[in-house]
Amino acid sequence: MLGFVLVSSLIVLGCAASTVGKRLIIDTDLFSDVDDAGALLLAATSPLVELLAVNVNYPSTYSALAASAILAHYGRTNTPIGIRRPLTNVTFFDSWFFELGEYTSKVAYHWSGGSLQWGHAEDAWDPVALYRKVLSEAPDDSVTIASIGFFDNLSALLNSSPDIYSPLPGPDLIAAKVLELVIMGGEYPSGYEYNFWGGDPSLAAHVVNTWKGSPITFSGFEIGENVTSGLRLINEGPRDDPVKAAYIYYGYNTARPSFDPLTVLYAIEGLGDLFEFGVEYGYNHVEQNGSNTWVYDKEVTSQRFLRLKLSEDRTGAEVDRRLLEATLSSQRNRSFTREEL
Repeated sequence: MLGFVLVSSLIVLGCAASTVGKRLIIDTDLFSDVDDAGALLLAATSPLVELLAVNVNYPSTYSALAASAILAHYGRTNTPIGIRRPLTNVTFFDSWFFELGEYTSKVAYHWSGGSLQWGHAEDAWDPVALYRKVLSEAPDDSVTIASIGFFDNLSALLNSSPDIYSPLPGPDLIAAKVLELVIMGGEYPSGYEYNFWGGDPSLAAHVVNTWKGSPITFSGFEIGENVTSGLRLINEGPRDDPVKAAYIYYGYNTARPSFDPLTVLYAIEGLGDLFEFGVEYGYNHVEQNGSNTWVYDKEVTSQRFLRLKLSEDRTGAEVDRRLLEATLSSQRNRSFTREEL
């Protein structure tokens, strides 16, 4: 009886996910950390989300293919995927600590599916064309963009010209269509964080320093560094789950920092029970080397950074719960009962 109730509830959740919710685009560097996979899991299974697109800002073919595999597993086969060019066949190698494993090629191969089948990464969209198409088709002030990686795609969108999708240049298209830009990057009130300096830091500076027309919310390194998650997914998740496998491949059965899952949870739900604004005035300034400083200017109210409402341990437990529930709510996994897990 318990299994029947669980299955029935998850079918309802799966149906709810097909209704129109928050219009979300994720821009991810799905490659060198597994929290991007956790963030995709949350977005792909949330009944609150209409996932318009996923753009990949790291040019490995395996990044695009893994994104497609993950989305397909959770029933998002029609979500378009873009990736920056030129593509490479590079795989991740942890040359810093030698403790982390590679997961994107394995997930892409073993769970091949969706719009980009194994070996067909070139079929992915150009990320700027995908941005412009999706934004042009959306109602005004309706799209949230969650940036959980580098800034190549967003910088190129800002520089884009009118095309077949919209007569508006990039900045005007953004101002017309984007409700909020949510960025995982930087430290607050100041710091030097990987998403800003690890790719091309001048592009991070370009996006953060010139973005206009919609609010920006920053989720900093300090938010997720000590909020660990993933163990419940590893220990209790369905056997055939690609994100569970990704966490195992990457961290060898250890919890990981929750930078990107926290960012996407805010992008989906807003402040909710997890977050509060650390400040609601001023603006973030990024230098050409990727370092950032918050400028406390009370005349500017369009930018803010997040703080946690709960302790790091309680927040981590909540992220763990969300990741596990997300796998159980997916169309693919709804037939598992608790007795089988």
